[in-house]
Amino acid sequence: MARGWFGGLSKDIGIDLGTSNSIFYVRDKGIAINEPTVAAVNTRTEALVAVGTDAKRMMGKTPAHITVVEPMVAGVISDFEVAEKFIKHCIEKIHRGTFAFAPRPRTIVSVPLEITEVERKAVIDAVTRAGAREVRLVTAPLAAAIGARLAVQESYGRMVVEIGGGTTSIAVISLSGIVESTMLKTAGNVLDATIQAFARDAFNVGIGRKAAEEIKIKIGSAMPGEEPSELSVKGRNMLTGLPKEFTVTDGAVREAIKRPVRAIVDAIRTTVENAPSELIADLYESGILLSGGGALLRGLDALVAKELTMPVRVVDDPLTTVVRGTGLLLDDDSLLASVESGSTGSLA
Repeated sequence: MARGWFGGLSKDIGIDLGTSNSIFYVRDKGIAINEPTVAAVNTRTEALVAVGTDAKRMMGKTPAHITVVEPMVAGVISDFEVAEKFIKHCIEKIHRGTFAFAPRPRTIVSVPLEITEVERKAVIDAVTRAGAREVRLVTAPLAAAIGARLAVQESYGRMVVEIGGGTTSIAVISLSGIVESTMLKTAGNVLDATIQAFARDAFNVGIGRKAAEEIKIKIGSAMPGEEPSELSVKGRNMLTGLPKEFTVTDGAVREAIKRPVRAIVDAIRTTVENAPSELIADLYESGILLSGGGALLRGLDALVAKELTMPVRVVDDPLTTVVRGTGLLLDDDSLLASVESGSTGSLA
């Protein structure tokens, strides 16, 4: 009875537990937390030192007894204990200032395509142990389609490409289900790593992931823009070990990331080619919807449209599309039942 009472005081939460960023959506309120999926842990006491942006700033700067951990790899949990601590911290933060001193929220969590039963169970167990009384799982492309307000229940083909930090999920959707899909581990983090390798090979300079991400965001592109651009970057001279500044152009970055961008475009093409013939006309009419942080790469939508001769658009606020989809599902039990993946986890 007490658990039911605590549950009544708790807030229903939609969670996009991402490789790079995690976003928590509170029912009737909207997005409450949007933080990097990073935690700093004191290895002597196992206590959390920092979470999210604060923990990300500590990367490469901590003493020996503090470890900065990214508990998600390619969209799945790689460090169960840290993931549980991270999720619990976020749930408790959402409920601060409320009467729910022992929050037991109902949660809907997005998961990647092709997630295994073991990986699915790890998500359910981590969120449950973090305090949730109920955990429902929905694949990211379906959540993105719902977040983009597509009528996924109709017998009409829709195509969503969700490009996150760790994975790219491509899905053809009809009748609340996924008809054809492809998942790649080529996504935002691979683009960052490619830019790091480019700086090392072309300039003999080692740069961190943060600098590589900055290059990608500021001058990265899939197709040439109207005007060329360049950026000054600081790093470590690989020959002397001393600081070095160099200038990189948008054209050089575009060439550097050409291979992973091509892999994403080719996977989209393959998914369209493998879709049932009955849905091809729908796809050519409705087009392709890009979501996730990777959708913000300049010119990617134009490149996909050019290569596939199909309409392509980037959803409004692509970084939050998936979590907004989980938020809409919190209010629609019948739709949730038709699209959910996996089983319901609950406290005994």
